[in-house]
Amino acid sequence: MPEFFSDFHLVALIGLFSGLLLGLAARLGRFCTLGAIEDALYGGSTLRMRMWGIAIGTAMIGSFALMASGLLQAGSTYYLSIRWMPLASIAGGLMFGYGMALSGNCGYGAIARLGGGDLRSFVIVLVMGVSTYVVLSGPLAPIRAALFPQMEVTGTPPGIAHYLGDGLGVSANLIGMLIGAAILLGCLWTPEFRKKPAQVFWATVVGLGVILAWAGTAWVASFTFEDLPVVSHSFAAPLGESMLWWMTGSARPLSFAVGSVAGVWCGAFIGSLIKGHFRWEACEDPRELRRQIVGAALMGAGAVIGLGCSIGQGLSAFSLLAISGPVTFVSIFAGAALGLKQLIVGFQPAE
Repeated sequence: MPEFFSDFHLVALIGLFSGLLLGLAARLGRFCTLGAIEDALYGGSTLRMRMWGIAIGTAMIGSFALMASGLLQAGSTYYLSIRWMPLASIAGGLMFGYGMALSGNCGYGAIARLGGGDLRSFVIVLVMGVSTYVVLSGPLAPIRAALFPQMEVTGTPPGIAHYLGDGLGVSANLIGMLIGAAILLGCLWTPEFRKKPAQVFWATVVGLGVILAWAGTAWVASFTFEDLPVVSHSFAAPLGESMLWWMTGSARPLSFAVGSVAGVWCGAFIGSLIKGHFRWEACEDPRELRRQIVGAALMGAGAVIGLGCSIGQGLSAFSLLAISGPVTFVSIFAGAALGLKQLIVGFQPAE
């Protein structure tokens, strides 16, 4: 490989391409975490929630197929290599979901909206990136480490399929693929959803983006001499990492995270041009800006405590059936439901 093109550049390109798929899906397929929750609770539609199921099922089948092939090792992934902390998943998920409702977007959604010209999302991205690093490695890191100490596992990976496989004496990879297929079939069971091929397509694209990330980084890790992690998409710490790289890129190498964030932005930008939706937008209401700043700060802190955001836990960890994935995702849903109730109907009893 040429000197000017290192393994760091290679994983960044993997992040860029697979992130591009997620960005296109956000703008062309309206794939959105908060939008799916809001539609289900107040819009009378589960279409976008079913899109999440399609993405999860697709990513799950592909991820366990990678493990069955030997390309992806469960212990090499972050989500299956550390002890699961139930309180961290629940507390972090609730914080993230509530902050997401206040902000009106998660980290992934904010990058996608920024790609469409929404400058309000730029504030969310900046605040969330800073908040993440304040809790991850900044002044609040010792408190977080004391309350939620991370410990490596030495036995069975903390995954649903792996525990079931040990208990039943069946391959965990087979169990994972079967669960993924069941989720897919369950989401496609409704005839109304099958009449929306575009939504099915873009949800599948999101799942493929997660699979490509696992496959690409695992492939590079198999031959590189660099200490490169096997990762897939998440949009909490990568926001801060991208900000640091843009400020100190001559002193720090590229990473998958930087490529992933850039890929989502580029995909969203291209998608907004295709749809003719690109336009500059700014915040005119100081109260809205204040709410978005508070929400972004909560999301950053919650994502660090819960070890991932709506994409990191809700898709990447879920694709491996790490126990933290569904627990954190349900907690994010509950936190978002609470925040949406406050914003839409308030907490005052009806008279």
